[in-house]
Amino acid sequence: MSDITVFQAKTILTMDPTMPSATHVAVRDGRILAIGDATCADQWGAVTQDSSLCDAVLMPGFVEGHAHMMAGAIWEFAYTGYHDRIDPEGRLWTGLSSLEDVAARLSEIEATLTPGAPLIGWGFDPIFLRDERLSRAHLDRVSTERPIAILFSNFHLMCVNSAALDLVGYSEATNVEGVVKGSDGAPTGELQEMAAMFPIMRRLGIDFRALSQKQSAIRSYAKVATRAGVTTVTDLFSQLEDEDLDVMFSVTGETDFPLRIVPALAASGDPATLATRALGLKAKSTNKVRLGAVKLMTDGSIQGWTARVKWPGYVGGQPNGIWNMAPEQIYATCAALHAAGVQMHIHVNGDEASELVIDALAAAMRQASWPDHGHVLQHGQMMDDAQFKRCADLGISVNLFANHLWYFGDQHVELTIGRDRANRMDAVRSALDAGLTVGIHSDAPVTPMGPLFTAWCAVNRQTMTGKVLGASQRISVPEALYAITMGAAKTLKLDGEIGSISVGKRADFAILGSNPLEVDPTTLKDIPVLGTVFGGRATLL
Repeated sequence: MSDITVFQAKTILTMDPTMPSATHVAVRDGRILAIGDATCADQWGAVTQDSSLCDAVLMPGFVEGHAHMMAGAIWEFAYTGYHDRIDPEGRLWTGLSSLEDVAARLSEIEATLTPGAPLIGWGFDPIFLRDERLSRAHLDRVSTERPIAILFSNFHLMCVNSAALDLVGYSEATNVEGVVKGSDGAPTGELQEMAAMFPIMRRLGIDFRALSQKQSAIRSYAKVATRAGVTTVTDLFSQLEDEDLDVMFSVTGETDFPLRIVPALAASGDPATLATRALGLKAKSTNKVRLGAVKLMTDGSIQGWTARVKWPGYVGGQPNGIWNMAPEQIYATCAALHAAGVQMHIHVNGDEASELVIDALAAAMRQASWPDHGHVLQHGQMMDDAQFKRCADLGISVNLFANHLWYFGDQHVELTIGRDRANRMDAVRSALDAGLTVGIHSDAPVTPMGPLFTAWCAVNRQTMTGKVLGASQRISVPEALYAITMGAAKTLKLDGEIGSISVGKRADFAILGSNPLEVDPTTLKDIPVLGTVFGGRATLL
């Protein structure tokens, strides 16, 4: 019989209604053996009592159901965002509040680069800098010889300098959707969505796959997750080539690697071939790497005005977004994957996109029965009661982007979709009332990974200026805690293994400095994360 360790905590919030709270949890072979008091596992034999966490609060390890592995390695590029951010090593990078500040940081970094090397930045968001739009003219002031590319925070847009435009031949004659042009007919340097961005990315070596699949990237991702109390995380748009899997299996197979990763294969190409590949990947899953799901990218970003929205459109009269996947391809892919038994995670920001995807999934379900499909609409930011009702009828889950309420709420009211629709953005209350399985997420690195902050957003719905955006859509603290544990676990079809502190499940815990049920709900985001327990092994910060 294996050794049994009984962890003592100040309080254990189990998220299991059979025993909602306890003071001790027993672990054997990386799984939860018993829950209760100090004697909870005595009937199983000799135990070792561990009081090292006796002053902490334990919860199930948080589950981040929508994030990207490049959240660690993206810090190899220059941070140019508006908000303060903390890198995987714990260093604070101050936000930049003007184009002059952005140029100054880029110029400082440019001076350290070797000749010919591109300068790449990330995290920029023009929606906060209202005086003028970043253009190639601004970046040309940093360098006219070195290619420069700045990825926007949503990763759906970028801005490049003249040297980068010249590399791919973008000019007045270019006729590519997403290559923005000025009144003179010449490209401004802004590029929207993948068709326009990819040629630049390829030439400059901006490779999301490389940012995700290096050993250093995977280890950095684990650091980001552990700082947030996360023990299971997604990589929700992954190439998953054979060599990528070899690296991932090698790193995650290390005894002390403290994270379970759920990558989703990026949808592309022939739907039948995609389904076959996804099922082949599923068979290769391990304890720490769960494969088999597919991610579809439909529309773009609301704050980038590339999301597909229903009438009355954008308040500024901007064109109605860009399809990253043509509607007919969405229908064909949904039909093939559903028929093959492949779970789908589907990006839908605008309500026109969510409407089309619900229609496509309904059509797929009429062709093939699969009651336990578990398909998930990701982001779903503009979904309304009617769409949630249809999802409930079809067994579709949602994972809502609650962080947007704070990061972009004021801008959505004023600049993108207006107050009425902004008040129902990320409508967790409506989704729960419709009976849906609901997760909430950060989409790291778009916003920082931090499930307690995400829970705070859903509970308080405060914007950056302190306004409450849609008070009727606020949820309770227990509901928010469920969404970042069991709710998110259900969207990954892993609720039988993680998401609650229950006998038989993985011994994955978040170690907290305070009890989330006892603090003022407005301070939920301020609870310190002290580390995690993963498979019974503690990692303290």
